[in-house]
Amino acid sequence: MSGEKDFVTGIDSNAKKSPKRIVFVTRRTSAQVKTADEEQLQTFPEVLFRAAVAIELLAIGLVTIALLFNAPLEGLADSSHTPNPAKAPWYFLGLQELLHYFPPVVAGVLVPGLVVVALIVIPYFNINIEAEGFFLKDRTRRLRIFCMVAAALSLFLLAYKVYAALVPTIIVAGVMLLAASSSAQPASTSRRFLASKPLSFWIMTWFLFELVVLTGIGTFFRGPGWAWVWPWQSY
Repeated sequence: MSGEKDFVTGIDSNAKKSPKRIVFVTRRTSAQVKTADEEQLQTFPEVLFRAAVAIELLAIGLVTIALLFNAPLEGLADSSHTPNPAKAPWYFLGLQELLHYFPPVVAGVLVPGLVVVALIVIPYFNINIEAEGFFLKDRTRRLRIFCMVAAALSLFLLAYKVYAALVPTIIVAGVMLLAASSSAQPASTSRRFLASKPLSFWIMTWFLFELVVLTGIGTFFRGPGWAWVWPWQSY
């Protein structure tokens, strides 16, 4: 075939003279790649796995309860007859209990909003990012600030006679004082557990404690006119 050319293997560094090249990589040489070594860490989605297991267990529990117990439904709604007391669904009874003490704006907007904002913002503070106990560093200063906040909150609840929220607050404050008096490596396992918890843990614990207490009171201890009744009393 005319126009064919013979290619001869040789060594030449002139790209203009020899535009077509073939590279041979022998066993003794290898292509050089410049790169920087980066640290790598093998990971496993442990949190996602735990969340999936928790969701499955919760779904199984809810289905089991639904099969074994009937929902406590009342009769058809009658606009001419309002039930007394008119209770919200159980998951709103904590807010309804707060409405018994505070104005609607405070109980329905201000208090829940501040708690939610605190739960979102506080985990990003340095005392939580470092994953250390709240009272392990600057114990004196943090203990002083904690006592001032706990006293102010207790006086506020006492002034409005919110004893249902005051009792959990005092209990959580007492447990936090116990954690503050514990060293980094106490002998007791429970004291070591308390000493290692950050501020976000304590706020979440207080919030859940308050929610359970207020919901329980609204469910079992409120009767006509939202008056206090014992669960075994009929109304």
